[in-house]
Amino acid sequence: MLSMFNSNLVSHKGLVAMLGVALAYGGIVQILAGMWEFRTGNTFGAVVFSSYGGFWISFFVLVQVVGLPALTQPHAVSVYLYGWAIFTTLLLVASLRTTGATVLVFVLLTVTFYLLAIGWANLPSTTGTNNWIKWGGYFGLATAAGAWYAAFAAVVNSTFGRVLLPVIPLKR
Repeated sequence: MLSMFNSNLVSHKGLVAMLGVALAYGGIVQILAGMWEFRTGNTFGAVVFSSYGGFWISFFVLVQVVGLPALTQPHAVSVYLYGWAIFTTLLLVASLRTTGATVLVFVLLTVTFYLLAIGWANLPSTTGTNNWIKWGGYFGLATAAGAWYAAFAAVVNSTFGRVLLPVIPLKR
């Protein structure tokens, strides 16, 4: 949903409609999923879900406390996004032992965070957006499509007990 705003496909006036989803589903549900992944012994899944759950909760707080677009503090938002870009780059390396679908998600998410960080670092005070942020939005939409496929494939393959949707396992 956020990438729809970043790409300017929808008006920023509706950003508040996305905040509930960011907090509840993006934040709380992902942290719960992360804890369940710890329980099953999946360290990678636990770190990913818990961390991005924390991202969405912190994003919610950032929007509520600072306000977006934070035209008066775009460099602070840029630093925030660079931190997530670096963390996502590290997870991209770790994802190389999972599946091709997961690697694709992390490649796209890494690019998304870097584009958004660069965009916020160069945010013009008059418009509140630029082409870096728009491209970050487009890559964010591609990330969402990849993540939806990876999640759908995992659920379908698990439900049917066989591979119906390929994810290209990379473990050896």
